[in-house]
Amino acid sequence: MSGSARLALCAYAATLMAAGALQPLVDPATWIVQAAFLVAVVSGVGAGTRRVPLARPLTVTAQAVVALLLLTLVFAREHAVIGLLPGPDAFAHFGELLTSGADDVGRYAIPAPATDGIRLMLIGGVMLIGLAVDALAVTFRSAAPAGLPLLALYSVAAALYDGGTDWLWFLLAATGYLLLLLAEGRDRLSQWGRVFGGAPRTPGRATAGLDTGGGAAQAPVRMGRRIGALALAVAVLLPAPALGSGLLAGSGSGAGPGSGSGGTIDAVNPVVTLQDTLNQPEAREWLKYKTNADDTGDLYLRIMALDQFDGGSWKFSVRPVTGVPEELPQPDGLGDAASTTEIRTNVSAAGSYRQGWLPMPYPTTRVSIGGKWRFDPARRTIIGDGGQTTSGVQYSVTSLLVNPTREQLARAPKPPAALLREYTQVPDSLPADVRSTAARVTKGATNDYERAAKLEEWFAVGGGFTYSTTVKSGGGVEGISRFLKDKEGFCVHFSFSMAAMARALGIPARVAVGFTPGTATAGGAMSVTNRDAHAWPELYFEGVGWTRFEPTPTRGSRPDYTREQTPSGTATSPVEPGESASAEASAAPSDEPSCSAQDQRAGDCGAAAPRDVLPPEDPGPSLQAVAGIVLLVLALPAVLLLPLLWRLRVRVRRLGSDRHVPRAARGSGPGRGPGPGSGPEAEGAAAGSPGTGQASAPALAAWQEVSDSAWDYGILPDDSQTPRKAAARIVRLGQLEGAPADSVHRVAHALEQVLYAPEPRPAAGLAEEVQQVRRGLAANATRVARLRALLLPRSSARVLWALSDRWTALTSRWAATRAQALSQLTVQLRRLSRQRG
Repeated sequence: MSGSARLALCAYAATLMAAGALQPLVDPATWIVQAAFLVAVVSGVGAGTRRVPLARPLTVTAQAVVALLLLTLVFAREHAVIGLLPGPDAFAHFGELLTSGADDVGRYAIPAPATDGIRLMLIGGVMLIGLAVDALAVTFRSAAPAGLPLLALYSVAAALYDGGTDWLWFLLAATGYLLLLLAEGRDRLSQWGRVFGGAPRTPGRATAGLDTGGGAAQAPVRMGRRIGALALAVAVLLPAPALGSGLLAGSGSGAGPGSGSGGTIDAVNPVVTLQDTLNQPEAREWLKYKTNADDTGDLYLRIMALDQFDGGSWKFSVRPVTGVPEELPQPDGLGDAASTTEIRTNVSAAGSYRQGWLPMPYPTTRVSIGGKWRFDPARRTIIGDGGQTTSGVQYSVTSLLVNPTREQLARAPKPPAALLREYTQVPDSLPADVRSTAARVTKGATNDYERAAKLEEWFAVGGGFTYSTTVKSGGGVEGISRFLKDKEGFCVHFSFSMAAMARALGIPARVAVGFTPGTATAGGAMSVTNRDAHAWPELYFEGVGWTRFEPTPTRGSRPDYTREQTPSGTATSPVEPGESASAEASAAPSDEPSCSAQDQRAGDCGAAAPRDVLPPEDPGPSLQAVAGIVLLVLALPAVLLLPLLWRLRVRVRRLGSDRHVPRAARGSGPGRGPGPGSGPEAEGAAAGSPGTGQASAPALAAWQEVSDSAWDYGILPDDSQTPRKAAARIVRLGQLEGAPADSVHRVAHALEQVLYAPEPRPAAGLAEEVQQVRRGLAANATRVARLRALLLPRSSARVLWALSDRWTALTSRWAATRAQALSQLTVQLRRLSRQRG
């Protein structure tokens, strides 16, 4: 294996070993397999371009272009031109995915689900690091600086963990970097030939103290390995002063539930700011809706559910999300025996209401909305994707009003074991007084429904609790214990406490967050303001599903199935909603006065009148887009055929006319040096006296074509050899025999006549000799090699060389012209200065 190939392989391995530290952050970790394949392709492109060879910046550019095409193919195929070429739509989609990924990173605990945004950040980041490591270590032969991107990759993983990454991932990343350094050291040493390694340990092992390379590692390499292994062991086992403890001191489980780092959607979790929202000095309309429900008293607008209680607070557990289906699945636990009524609700959100969750009645069965949204099946919520929020959106929701009877709830069978196990978990730190209070309040109850109803009755009516939004908030075990003693709080305290006590009694429970039904307006719609923000417990009963309870006094409405007598009113919020909403969702505008211009600019206006949300119409691609796609489709084959067309044109110019005198080539091989027939002597023969020019032109062109044809089939020209030796090399490597081999020698002999004979004799039939050589090379090559020589000839690299030379000449002329102009200006200024003096 060559030194460059070994370096490329070690750079690839080092990148993947450092990327392993990211593996525990996302579940499932299958993304790393995809990343490994894509990084391998990018590394392979680098290896191929270095063999052409291309200039170093062009090699890195080619790898970057291929990486972009791969990312487009994987993540933005539907938005790309012909599914591969990134256009404005593809880049816009990348931006949306990155924004969504950034939101998901702050939203989910570790391990987070592998959403499209997170996958793009991980795979794209690993590909970028892999490209940087390959460019530094292999293309530019500087392995030591390649440790910086590897360190950055490992540091990202370490920063996302609460307690630092596991020591195993550090060991892998450091080992990968050490292998890269050793590979570069071995490559550098190999360029010096044999290395003196001291006397052999056993007689006959080596000769004259020289390591022959067939036994143990050379002395400097062996010493480097020992030093690297020792340094790695010290770094792993001993504590670093800046970190305070060694990597073996803890496993670094990360910021999962219970770690105290949050790990939830705190950035947009309304529970965090619920108290501040309720205490705002003025009410602001956030939502407006119309519904065909006969009674809005039970029409809570639910936005999320907190289903994990770790003792510090109620949080979100990590759940997978999917695209929003046209028809949402059957609600968990809802059976056919439960009475349900299907209703439709049209909702309009104010521009100032920016939330990542969609407020909807529970349980929703269908949603019609524009924009980018995702569906959480476990919690039955709709979540914004790619920065999508509720600001100014209008949507239509079809939902069910579930009307269970007290008897159905009382006779509910035992929930499934998995659900029961998950939703009855309480922390070991739950105070004993919480458990004892729950047992005391529900004493005498014979089933879970009676226990739940007694808890709600105790909180809302008979327990002596007072509703207040000025007390200190807190949903942890200490806050619940304090709330049960002080008996003063707001909806967070009531819902969190009842859910925790229900779990302690073995009843599956979680906490829902959203809005109470709101207040009726003159236009027939319901208005929901920041004062209607609310939290309530949901308890699970098999056959009915997740069921709302209302323990908070003076807020919302207690459902009929938890009260002995059903009241005639609708809602019991401090501001009564009045008459029920219109029986049909109307598209008529609101009768309320319009918003002032100042409020419109500030975005504080209320929501517009709700209207039906129709599915967005798809007009199809525009005529300009179709024309552009057609042109691209037609242009793509032409672009792919450019090397073939250039090669055909060069061959015709070289062999098609004896009157053509070609310019001396800049080089015959990858090193761009003067190969046979292209040096100063050839230039003199081609452009010298009229007597020699006519004889030299066909021979020079024919030899150049033979050399390039052999290059197309993988035989790199050797700049250092004479025409005769170069011809023998082409015959040997191309496995030419008979007429093709004789043709190579005859063209080389004609070139020698041009270069060395005092009076070169013109050679006839050189074009036919060249064609004979080409046929011989093709006959001995594989089908793939013949196709490669035809469509992607290696000798087309001369185009890039020509462009580079022209650019160099242009910049040189520009620099000379500028220097001359500055010199003349300086002379003129001196003359003017002398005249004035």
